[in-house]
Order: sequence, then structure tokens, then C-alpha cells
Amino acid sequence: MKKIKVIIADDIKILRQGLKAILEQDEEIEVVSLAENGKQAFDMAKVYEPDIVLMDMRMPDYDGAYGIAAIKEKCPNTKALVLTTFDDKETIDKAIKSGADGYILKEMEDEKIIAGIKSVYNGINVFGESVYKVMLSGYEQSKKNNSFAGDDKISDLTERELDVVKLVAQGYDNKEIAAELFLSDGTVRNIISKVLEKLQLKDRTQLAVFAVKNGLD
Repeated sequence: MKKIKVIIADDIKILRQGLKAILEQDEEIEVVSLAENGKQAFDMAKVYEPDIVLMDMRMPDYDGAYGIAAIKEKCPNTKALVLTTFDDKETIDKAIKSGADGYILKEMEDEKIIAGIKSVYNGINVFGESVYKVMLSGYEQSKKNNSFAGDDKISDLTERELDVVKLVAQGYDNKEIAAELFLSDGTVRNIISKVLEKLQLKDRTQLAVFAVKNGLD
């Protein structure tokens, strides 16, 4: 059985070790390395090629945003799941702009952290409830302030592309979207790639954020 390879990045040693012990209770997960900051996580990602980096956001010298951005650039197959204590808008925005595939809080139960890792591994973006509320309130405020204009971009999308975008925003993975819309996995991948190109977005996380911002979820 192929295990999900994980690197844990946190500046507190006892938390790194505790998380490792918790995660490895699940037979589907293998913690391949521990990192003290974002740069160490990046250096280790190049060596171990993990499936997931579990990343704290606020760490000395090189924070989580640095680590996520560097990993996304050099290790495109590695996904980044933020695990932190901070759910303020500034930190959340920083993580998303860096390319995070999910954002959950350390206060979550152990089994939910494990479930979050598995979801991100399977292509589903995961955001904790309080994190999602902060994101949503920020985007609603942006709407009120007219600080973004998505209407022109949305009009470029076909009806089928809009259907796919809505399901991405709801957390569906490619197989689930294919089943829902009676399409092949390859067709769904092609549609998402075309949508990302049209909207000038980098990945599914940015697409999901765009959908929420524009009321497509």
C-alpha cells in the first residue's frame, strides 16, 4: 500500500514530534521528515518529494508563506496544508496567495487533521469552518467596496465551464465532478486547465477563491 508521505514544518519541537506520533497512528500516512521553518521544509521537500507538507504559518527566519511559495515553484506535485493557530484575514490571505491547498487550525481533533491531509492528497481543498468564514466575510466586504471585478471574466466562461467551477468551489475532486456532470476525468482536467488559463489563475485553490468571491459556489 502506497503511503501518503508528509513533512511537518513547525518551529516548536514538541509539536513537531507530537504531530508525527499522531499522524503515524494512521497506517496510510508516513512522516518522512520534520522541519523548523519554511526554508527547511523547502529543502527537505526537494529531497523527499513528499505528497503533503503540513505547514505552520508563523515561524522565525522563514515563515510558512515563504516555504509554500518555494515548494509550489520547485515541487509542483507537493501539496501544502496549513496547520496553524492563526485564523486572521492577513495570515489566511498570505497563505492562499502563496499557493496553500488548504488551511486548518491546530485546535481541530486529531482525526480531523488526518482527514484534512487525506482530502488534500486526493485533490480536495480543505478550509476550517472559522477560516472559511473569515475568507467569505473578506470577499463580501470586497464586493461592497467594488474592489474586484469578476463579471467580465465570468462572461468568458461557457455554461459547462461554470458548472465545473461551481463544483470545484464546493470541494469536489475531478472524479466526483466527472460523475456529477457525466464527463470523463480527462475532459474535466482539460476544462479546469482552460478555465485557469481564461481567468489567469495558477491552481484549483485560486479558482475556488475566485468562485467564492464571485458568488459561484
